[in-house]
Amino acid sequence: MDRAGAESMIMNLYRAIDRQSIQFDFIVFSTDKGDFDDEICSLGGKIYLLSGDNSFARMIALKNFLKEHPEYRIVHGHMLLNNAFHMLAAGLARVPFRISHSHSTGTESKGKIIDVAYKKIARLIINKLSTHFIGCGKAAADFLFPNNGRVQLLPNSIDVNHFYETGRSKDQFWLDEFGLDDSILRIIQVGRFMTVKNHQFSVKIAKALKKNKIRFKMMMVGNGELYEDVKTEIDNCQLNSEIILVGVRNDISSLMAGADVMIMPSLHEGFPVVLVESQSVGLPSVIADTISREVDLDLGLVEFASLDVKPEKWVDLLCSVKNDNRKLTVDGMKVIKRKGFDIHSNALSLMNLYKSMN
Repeated sequence: MDRAGAESMIMNLYRAIDRQSIQFDFIVFSTDKGDFDDEICSLGGKIYLLSGDNSFARMIALKNFLKEHPEYRIVHGHMLLNNAFHMLAAGLARVPFRISHSHSTGTESKGKIIDVAYKKIARLIINKLSTHFIGCGKAAADFLFPNNGRVQLLPNSIDVNHFYETGRSKDQFWLDEFGLDDSILRIIQVGRFMTVKNHQFSVKIAKALKKNKIRFKMMMVGNGELYEDVKTEIDNCQLNSEIILVGVRNDISSLMAGADVMIMPSLHEGFPVVLVESQSVGLPSVIADTISREVDLDLGLVEFASLDVKPEKWVDLLCSVKNDNRKLTVDGMKVIKRKGFDIHSNALSLMNLYKSMN
Protein backbone atom coordinates (compact mmCIF):
# COMPACT_ATOMS: atom_id res chain seq x y z
CA MET A 1 0.00 0.00 0.00
CA ASP A 2 2.33 2.70 -1.31
CA ARG A 3 1.48 6.15 -2.65
CA ALA A 4 0.46 5.10 -6.16
CA GLY A 5 -2.72 5.86 -8.09
CA ALA A 6 -5.02 2.97 -7.20
CA GLU A 7 -3.68 2.77 -3.65
CA SER A 8 -4.24 6.50 -3.08
CA MET A 9 -7.79 6.22 -4.41
CA ILE A 10 -8.53 3.29 -2.09
CA MET A 11 -7.22 5.30 0.85
CA ASN A 12 -9.36 8.28 -0.13
CA LEU A 13 -12.42 6.01 0.03
CA TYR A 14 -11.25 4.38 3.26
CA ARG A 15 -10.88 7.74 4.99
CA ALA A 16 -14.33 8.92 3.87
CA ILE A 17 -16.34 5.74 4.40
CA ASP A 18 -18.35 5.14 7.59
CA ARG A 19 -15.94 2.78 9.34
CA GLN A 20 -18.47 2.07 12.09
CA SER A 21 -20.47 0.02 9.62
CA ILE A 22 -17.86 -0.91 6.97
CA GLN A 23 -14.24 -1.89 7.62
CA PHE A 24 -11.48 -2.47 5.08
CA ASP A 25 -8.83 -5.09 5.76
CA PHE A 26 -5.99 -5.52 3.30
CA ILE A 27 -4.23 -8.48 1.67
CA VAL A 28 -0.74 -7.58 0.44
CA PHE A 29 1.91 -9.71 -1.24
CA SER A 30 5.01 -7.65 -0.36
CA THR A 31 7.16 -7.85 2.74
CA ASP A 32 8.08 -4.17 2.39
CA LYS A 33 6.27 -1.77 4.69
CA GLY A 34 3.80 0.34 2.71
CA ASP A 35 3.50 4.12 2.89
CA PHE A 36 -0.08 3.83 4.14
CA ASP A 37 0.39 0.94 6.59
CA ASP A 38 0.49 3.05 9.76
CA GLU A 39 -2.58 5.02 8.71
CA ILE A 40 -4.49 1.83 7.86
CA CYS A 41 -3.82 0.47 11.34
CA SER A 42 -4.79 3.79 12.96
CA LEU A 43 -8.15 3.63 11.13
CA GLY A 44 -8.85 0.15 12.48
CA GLY A 45 -7.81 -1.89 9.45
CA LYS A 46 -5.76 -5.07 9.45
CA ILE A 47 -2.99 -5.87 6.97
CA TYR A 48 -2.36 -9.51 6.11
CA LEU A 49 0.83 -10.53 4.31
CA LEU A 50 0.47 -13.56 2.06
CA SER A 51 3.65 -14.95 0.56
CA GLY A 52 4.19 -16.83 -2.68
CA ASP A 53 6.82 -16.95 -5.39
CA ASN A 54 4.29 -16.59 -8.22
CA SER A 55 0.67 -15.76 -8.92
CA PHE A 56 -0.48 -19.37 -8.54
CA ALA A 57 1.19 -19.74 -5.14
CA ARG A 58 -0.34 -16.47 -3.99
CA MET A 59 -3.75 -17.61 -5.27
CA ILE A 60 -3.54 -20.79 -3.17
CA ALA A 61 -2.43 -18.75 -0.16
CA LEU A 62 -5.39 -16.40 -0.62
CA LYS A 63 -7.85 -19.30 -1.02
CA ASN A 64 -6.56 -20.90 2.20
CA PHE A 65 -6.71 -17.59 4.04
CA LEU A 66 -10.31 -16.96 3.02
CA LYS A 67 -11.32 -20.49 4.04
CA GLU A 68 -9.76 -19.88 7.46
CA HIS A 69 -11.57 -16.52 7.73
CA PRO A 70 -15.20 -17.07 6.68
CA GLU A 71 -16.13 -13.73 8.28
CA TYR A 72 -15.00 -12.01 5.07
CA ARG A 73 -18.05 -11.97 2.83
CA ILE A 74 -16.70 -9.49 0.27
CA VAL A 75 -13.43 -9.62 -1.65
CA HIS A 76 -12.65 -6.44 -3.58
CA GLY A 77 -9.81 -6.92 -6.10
CA HIS A 78 -7.79 -3.98 -7.42
CA MET A 79 -4.98 -5.68 -9.40
CA LEU A 80 -6.31 -5.57 -12.99
CA LEU A 81 -5.64 -8.84 -14.88
CA ASN A 82 -4.32 -10.46 -11.69
CA ASN A 83 -7.85 -10.09 -10.35
CA ALA A 84 -8.43 -13.39 -12.17
CA PHE A 85 -6.32 -15.23 -9.58
CA HIS A 86 -8.04 -13.46 -6.71
CA MET A 87 -11.57 -14.01 -8.00
CA LEU A 88 -10.73 -17.68 -8.53
CA ALA A 89 -9.34 -17.96 -5.00
CA ALA A 90 -12.41 -16.25 -3.56
CA GLY A 91 -14.71 -18.47 -5.62
CA LEU A 92 -12.97 -21.64 -4.45
CA ALA A 93 -13.26 -20.38 -0.86
CA ARG A 94 -16.98 -19.77 -1.45
CA VAL A 95 -16.84 -16.06 -0.68
CA PRO A 96 -20.33 -14.92 -1.77
CA PHE A 97 -19.45 -11.47 -3.12
CA ARG A 98 -16.46 -10.87 -5.39
CA ILE A 99 -15.77 -7.42 -6.84
CA SER A 100 -13.31 -6.81 -9.68
CA HIS A 101 -12.19 -3.20 -9.94
CA SER A 102 -10.45 -1.87 -13.06
CA HIS A 103 -8.04 1.02 -12.54
CA SER A 104 -6.23 1.02 -15.89
CA THR A 105 -6.58 0.69 -19.65
CA GLY A 106 -3.63 -1.60 -20.29
CA THR A 107 -0.63 -3.55 -19.13
CA GLU A 108 3.05 -3.53 -20.04
CA SER A 109 2.63 -6.48 -22.39
CA LYS A 110 5.18 -6.93 -25.16
CA GLY A 111 2.62 -8.40 -27.55
CA LYS A 112 3.91 -11.98 -27.25
CA ILE A 113 1.47 -14.82 -27.86
CA ILE A 114 1.61 -15.81 -24.20
CA ASP A 115 0.76 -12.25 -23.13
CA VAL A 116 -2.21 -12.11 -25.50
CA ALA A 117 -3.43 -15.49 -24.27
CA TYR A 118 -3.05 -14.48 -20.62
CA LYS A 119 -5.04 -11.30 -21.19
CA LYS A 120 -7.86 -13.21 -22.88
CA ILE A 121 -8.02 -15.98 -20.27
CA ALA A 122 -7.78 -13.53 -17.36
CA ARG A 123 -10.68 -11.50 -18.72
CA LEU A 124 -12.79 -14.63 -19.14
CA ILE A 125 -12.15 -15.71 -15.55
CA ILE A 126 -12.77 -12.24 -14.16
CA ASN A 127 -16.05 -11.81 -16.01
CA LYS A 128 -17.18 -15.34 -15.15
CA LEU A 129 -16.31 -15.43 -11.45
CA SER A 130 -16.83 -11.84 -10.30
CA THR A 131 -20.25 -11.03 -8.92
CA HIS A 132 -19.81 -7.25 -9.30
CA PHE A 133 -17.73 -5.03 -11.59
CA ILE A 134 -16.38 -1.50 -11.05
CA GLY A 135 -14.41 0.73 -13.41
CA CYS A 136 -12.75 4.06 -12.60
CA GLY A 137 -13.86 5.27 -16.04
CA LYS A 138 -15.37 3.98 -19.25
CA ALA A 139 -12.02 3.20 -20.90
CA ALA A 140 -10.82 1.22 -17.87
CA ALA A 141 -14.13 -0.64 -17.70
CA ASP A 142 -14.00 -1.52 -21.41
CA PHE A 143 -10.46 -2.83 -21.04
CA LEU A 144 -11.16 -5.35 -18.28
CA PHE A 145 -14.87 -5.98 -18.83
CA PRO A 146 -15.49 -5.77 -22.60
CA ASN A 147 -19.16 -6.03 -23.60
CA ASN A 148 -20.18 -6.30 -19.95
CA GLY A 149 -23.34 -4.33 -19.26
CA ARG A 150 -23.15 -4.72 -15.48
CA VAL A 151 -20.23 -2.41 -14.74
CA GLN A 152 -20.66 0.34 -12.18
CA LEU A 153 -18.52 3.41 -12.81
CA LEU A 154 -16.90 4.83 -9.68
CA PRO A 155 -14.70 7.77 -10.72
CA ASN A 156 -11.36 8.20 -8.99
CA SER A 157 -12.38 10.76 -6.42
CA ILE A 158 -10.79 13.14 -3.95
CA ASP A 159 -11.70 15.74 -1.35
CA VAL A 160 -12.37 18.43 -3.95
CA ASN A 161 -12.76 21.23 -1.38
CA HIS A 162 -9.35 20.47 0.11
CA PHE A 163 -7.56 20.56 -3.23
CA TYR A 164 -9.38 23.70 -4.37
CA GLU A 165 -8.53 25.59 -1.17
CA THR A 166 -4.91 24.38 -1.33
CA GLY A 167 -4.69 25.70 -4.88
CA ARG A 168 -5.69 29.13 -3.60
CA SER A 169 -3.61 29.22 -0.40
CA LYS A 170 -0.40 27.44 -1.49
CA ASP A 171 0.30 29.03 -4.86
CA GLN A 172 3.67 30.27 -3.54
CA PHE A 173 4.67 26.88 -2.13
CA TRP A 174 7.62 26.35 -4.47
CA LEU A 175 8.97 29.78 -3.53
CA ASP A 176 8.51 29.19 0.21
CA GLU A 177 9.78 25.59 0.20
CA PHE A 178 12.46 25.60 -2.52
CA GLY A 179 13.14 29.27 -3.26
CA LEU A 180 11.77 28.92 -6.82
CA ASP A 181 9.71 31.87 -8.01
CA ASP A 182 7.52 32.29 -11.08
CA SER A 183 10.33 33.74 -13.21
CA ILE A 184 11.10 30.14 -14.22
CA LEU A 185 8.93 27.41 -15.68
CA ARG A 186 7.99 25.09 -12.80
CA ILE A 187 7.02 21.60 -13.99
CA ILE A 188 5.85 18.67 -11.88
CA GLN A 189 5.44 14.97 -12.65
CA VAL A 190 3.73 12.72 -10.10
CA GLY A 191 3.90 8.94 -10.38
CA ARG A 192 5.78 5.76 -9.58
CA PHE A 193 9.06 5.23 -11.40
CA MET A 194 7.92 2.43 -13.68
CA THR A 195 7.93 1.89 -17.43
CA VAL A 196 4.33 2.97 -18.03
CA LYS A 197 4.95 6.43 -16.51
CA ASN A 198 7.62 7.11 -19.17
CA HIS A 199 10.01 9.26 -17.12
CA GLN A 200 12.62 8.85 -19.87
CA PHE A 201 10.45 10.98 -22.15
CA SER A 202 10.28 13.63 -19.42
CA VAL A 203 14.08 13.69 -19.38
CA LYS A 204 14.02 14.28 -23.15
CA ILE A 205 11.65 17.21 -22.60
CA ALA A 206 14.07 18.60 -20.02
CA LYS A 207 16.95 18.28 -22.50
CA ALA A 208 14.93 20.20 -25.09
CA LEU A 209 14.08 22.92 -22.56
CA LYS A 210 17.73 23.34 -21.64
CA LYS A 211 18.82 23.30 -25.29
CA ASN A 212 16.39 26.15 -25.99
CA LYS A 213 17.77 28.09 -23.00
CA ILE A 214 14.44 28.11 -21.18
CA ARG A 215 14.84 28.54 -17.42
CA PHE A 216 12.96 25.75 -15.67
CA LYS A 217 12.81 23.27 -12.83
CA MET A 218 11.21 19.86 -13.25
CA MET A 219 10.17 18.11 -10.06
CA MET A 220 9.62 14.34 -10.15
CA VAL A 221 7.58 13.04 -7.23
CA GLY A 222 7.53 9.34 -6.36
CA ASN A 223 9.62 6.23 -6.07
CA GLY A 224 9.77 2.85 -7.77
CA GLU A 225 11.84 0.18 -9.44
CA LEU A 226 13.19 2.52 -12.16
CA TYR A 227 14.18 5.33 -9.80
CA GLU A 228 17.92 4.65 -10.00
CA ASP A 229 17.76 4.19 -13.79
CA VAL A 230 16.09 7.58 -14.21
CA LYS A 231 18.54 9.18 -11.78
CA THR A 232 21.44 7.79 -13.84
CA GLU A 233 19.85 9.14 -17.03
CA ILE A 234 19.54 12.58 -15.42
CA ASP A 235 23.22 12.43 -14.39
CA ASN A 236 24.31 11.38 -17.87
CA CYS A 237 22.37 14.25 -19.45
CA GLN A 238 23.83 16.74 -16.94
CA LEU A 239 20.36 17.79 -15.81
CA ASN A 240 20.94 17.53 -12.05
CA SER A 241 20.42 21.27 -11.61
CA GLU A 242 17.18 21.28 -13.58
CA ILE A 243 15.43 18.06 -12.47
CA ILE A 244 14.64 17.60 -8.78
CA LEU A 245 13.85 14.12 -7.44
CA VAL A 246 11.89 14.56 -4.20
CA GLY A 247 10.82 10.95 -3.58
CA VAL A 248 7.53 10.11 -1.89
CA ARG A 249 5.73 13.14 -0.43
CA ASN A 250 2.54 13.63 1.57
CA ASP A 251 2.05 17.23 0.43
CA ILE A 252 1.15 16.56 -3.22
CA SER A 253 -1.64 19.14 -3.26
CA SER A 254 0.76 21.90 -2.12
CA LEU A 255 3.40 20.85 -4.66
CA MET A 256 0.76 21.02 -7.39
CA ALA A 257 -0.48 24.40 -6.17
CA GLY A 258 3.01 25.91 -6.53
CA ALA A 259 3.73 24.48 -9.99
CA ASP A 260 3.00 26.09 -13.35
CA VAL A 261 2.18 22.89 -15.22
CA MET A 262 2.11 19.12 -14.75
CA ILE A 263 3.29 16.58 -17.33
CA MET A 264 2.09 13.02 -17.78
CA PRO A 265 3.71 11.27 -20.76
CA SER A 266 2.34 7.85 -19.73
CA LEU A 267 2.17 4.98 -22.21
CA HIS A 268 -1.34 4.22 -20.95
CA GLU A 269 -3.54 5.01 -17.95
CA GLY A 270 -7.01 4.30 -16.62
CA PHE A 271 -8.39 7.47 -15.07
CA PRO A 272 -5.44 8.76 -13.04
CA VAL A 273 -6.53 10.24 -9.73
CA VAL A 274 -3.60 12.65 -10.03
CA LEU A 275 -5.38 14.34 -12.94
CA VAL A 276 -8.48 14.85 -10.83
CA GLU A 277 -6.23 16.32 -8.14
CA SER A 278 -4.41 18.65 -10.54
CA GLN A 279 -7.62 20.00 -12.06
CA SER A 280 -9.13 20.51 -8.60
CA VAL A 281 -6.04 22.50 -7.58
CA GLY A 282 -6.30 24.51 -10.81
CA LEU A 283 -3.01 23.21 -12.23
CA PRO A 284 -2.86 22.89 -16.03
CA SER A 285 -1.36 19.71 -17.44
CA VAL A 286 0.14 18.47 -20.70
CA ILE A 287 -0.50 14.75 -21.07
CA ALA A 288 0.03 12.02 -23.63
CA ASP A 289 -2.77 11.34 -26.10
CA THR A 290 -2.47 7.68 -25.14
CA ILE A 291 -4.56 8.62 -22.08
CA SER A 292 -8.35 8.51 -22.42
CA ARG A 293 -9.98 11.83 -23.35
CA GLU A 294 -12.45 11.36 -20.50
CA VAL A 295 -9.78 12.62 -18.07
CA ASP A 296 -10.34 16.15 -19.43
CA LEU A 297 -13.10 17.63 -17.25
CA ASP A 298 -13.69 20.49 -19.73
CA LEU A 299 -12.17 23.13 -17.48
CA GLY A 300 -9.50 24.26 -19.95
CA LEU A 301 -6.78 22.66 -17.82
CA VAL A 302 -5.72 19.66 -19.93
CA GLU A 303 -3.72 19.64 -23.17
CA PHE A 304 -3.00 16.43 -25.10
CA ALA A 305 0.23 15.79 -26.99
CA SER A 306 1.59 12.86 -28.97
CA LEU A 307 4.52 10.77 -27.79
CA ASP A 308 5.53 10.38 -31.44
CA VAL A 309 6.44 14.06 -31.91
CA LYS A 310 9.74 15.64 -30.96
CA PRO A 311 10.01 16.79 -27.33
CA GLU A 312 10.22 20.37 -28.65
CA LYS A 313 6.48 20.20 -29.38
CA TRP A 314 5.87 19.46 -25.70
CA VAL A 315 8.16 22.37 -24.80
CA ASP A 316 6.03 24.73 -26.88
CA LEU A 317 2.87 23.52 -25.14
CA LEU A 318 4.40 23.82 -21.68
CA CYS A 319 5.48 27.40 -22.31
CA SER A 320 2.10 28.26 -23.81
CA VAL A 321 0.24 26.86 -20.82
CA LYS A 322 2.37 28.90 -18.39
CA ASN A 323 1.80 32.08 -20.35
CA ASP A 324 -1.97 31.50 -20.42
CA ASN A 325 -2.04 31.65 -16.60
CA ARG A 326 -5.01 29.28 -16.39
CA LYS A 327 -6.89 28.98 -13.08
CA LEU A 328 -9.87 27.14 -11.61
CA THR A 329 -12.95 29.11 -10.61
CA VAL A 330 -15.53 28.29 -7.94
CA ASP A 331 -17.88 27.27 -10.74
CA GLY A 332 -15.18 24.93 -12.05
CA MET A 333 -14.91 23.29 -8.65
CA LYS A 334 -18.67 22.74 -8.68
CA VAL A 335 -18.38 21.12 -12.13
CA ILE A 336 -15.83 18.62 -10.76
CA LYS A 337 -18.22 17.67 -7.96
CA ARG A 338 -21.18 17.49 -10.33
CA LYS A 339 -19.27 15.09 -12.58
CA GLY A 340 -18.90 12.65 -9.70
CA PHE A 341 -15.33 13.20 -8.49
CA ASP A 342 -16.03 14.20 -4.90
CA ILE A 343 -14.92 11.51 -2.46
CA HIS A 344 -17.83 11.92 -0.06
CA SER A 345 -20.55 11.10 -2.58
CA ASN A 346 -18.49 8.22 -4.03
CA ALA A 347 -17.80 6.74 -0.60
CA LEU A 348 -21.55 6.75 -0.01
CA SER A 349 -22.12 4.97 -3.35
CA LEU A 350 -19.58 2.31 -2.45
CA MET A 351 -21.10 1.86 1.00
CA ASN A 352 -24.52 1.37 -0.54
CA LEU A 353 -23.05 -1.28 -2.87
CA TYR A 354 -21.44 -3.13 0.04
CA LYS A 355 -24.61 -2.95 2.14
CA SER A 356 -26.64 -4.44 -0.70
CA MET A 357 -24.52 -7.59 -0.37
CA ASN A 358 -26.30 -9.43 2.40
